[in-house]
Amino acid sequence: MTTRVFWTLVVGFLVGVFARSLVPISSAFSLLLVVMSVTSIALVIISREKRTTGILVAVALISIALGIWRTEVATLKGDSFLSAHLGEQLIVEGKVAAEPDVREGSVRLIVNTDTIIYNGATSTLENVVGVLVVAPPHTDVTYGDSIRAVGIIRAPERFDTGEGRQFAYPEYLAMRGVFYELSRAQIEWREEHTGNPVQALAISIKHAFLEGLGAALPEPAAGFAGGITVGDKRSIGQELSEDFQTVGLIHMVVLSGYNITIVLNAAAWLIKRAPLLKHMRFAPMGVSGMIVMLFVLMSGGASSGARAGAMALIGVYARTSGRIFLASRALAVAVLAIVLWNPLTLAFDPGFQFSVLATLGLIVFTPLFAEKLTWVPEKFLLREIAASTLGTQLAVLPLLLYQNGQLPIYALPANLITLVFIPLAMLFSLIAGIAGIFLGPLAIPVGFPAYLLLEYIISAAQIIADLPYASISIGAFNAVWMIIAYAIIFLIATRLHGNKKRPDVM
Repeated sequence: MTTRVFWTLVVGFLVGVFARSLVPISSAFSLLLVVMSVTSIALVIISREKRTTGILVAVALISIALGIWRTEVATLKGDSFLSAHLGEQLIVEGKVAAEPDVREGSVRLIVNTDTIIYNGATSTLENVVGVLVVAPPHTDVTYGDSIRAVGIIRAPERFDTGEGRQFAYPEYLAMRGVFYELSRAQIEWREEHTGNPVQALAISIKHAFLEGLGAALPEPAAGFAGGITVGDKRSIGQELSEDFQTVGLIHMVVLSGYNITIVLNAAAWLIKRAPLLKHMRFAPMGVSGMIVMLFVLMSGGASSGARAGAMALIGVYARTSGRIFLASRALAVAVLAIVLWNPLTLAFDPGFQFSVLATLGLIVFTPLFAEKLTWVPEKFLLREIAASTLGTQLAVLPLLLYQNGQLPIYALPANLITLVFIPLAMLFSLIAGIAGIFLGPLAIPVGFPAYLLLEYIISAAQIIADLPYASISIGAFNAVWMIIAYAIIFLIATRLHGNKKRPDVM
């Protein structure tokens, strides 16, 4: 009973959040759900014949209402003054609220704007409004700086991603508290501040590490090393990024839960063979926690890094303990906490969606594949990598096809011949980056092992991407088909787990 109540609460809340994110739902409807929930409880009290059903219905209705209400509270609105002057030039003042997004043709700044200057008149906004300031390349601005920028104020628009698909860019920015763009912006003045000191320290560590990588390694190896260690995916370039996507290795380029999971699995393998640690019950999780904290710090304290670390810990716990049921609950609690903090994440953050599904794949599908892959040797974690690759690829495939329509045909062999080297590549990249910080160009010999590993992975991705039919494009389709696909594969997984001694899939 407790288990069913837990999952009804979690699923109901997520359904309410998702529905309100996509469709305007009035507060009156939420109130109606609450009234229906109270009615259901009253019926349970009067008649105990269907007590369990009545309680579950009441919990479902109240949790859906809570999800709708939480999303309504979190759905911020734009500013009436800015909305009235779209397409016009004005000046915004505020503080840079996140690490600048440095691209080849621009520097994108999320600015918490509190002051507007229009036609010489200064106005203070009632509430701080997020504005995406698109500044010229090489703009010298850092997190926490106060700036004044002049440009054309616009509303973000959806854009095509190919094959009839559109990216919900306005909603994606709204998730980050941004409702306007200041295009063709020029920074008129900048005043240095620190912002949140902890985040500022994390970002400074990240930048120092990237500079160290640049000193110790040539491109594109340095850029790839930045991607697999601190999530700096833009430094590898558009062409190489497309190659990794074509062959199903794009998860390497970002600091994903899958990347960290592979490293944590390697660490667990070493702990089992360490004389002092192998007899300590909590050593694997303790070491894993420290590794995750290191990655989060190196990623600049980004929420994506923290999320990837949390998902990796849950996946490792599921694999090392065999407690699939408890790992599923841990994942549900983590998802619930993230969505409670920012409800728009559920519907409009692809990174979050892929991260959750990949972790769910590690928990649910990987054990099933591992049982069937007895012909794959365990040496060098090959069986673990094969099972994890199949599990995560199956879990994210419907969403991947829905989002971009690219089906990577050679994903499994590409992962098998490269993922085995990722832990070492990350380790030697870490050594190279630290050496580069202290030794500068003299660190090139220290970075040579990392360079060999990184170049091998890059070359493998490029060669496989050039093979015939490396990726098949699939046209846009309705999200209903994606939901049906997930219902089928998870139903099959539940049946397979149910035939085992421990029927605790979810």
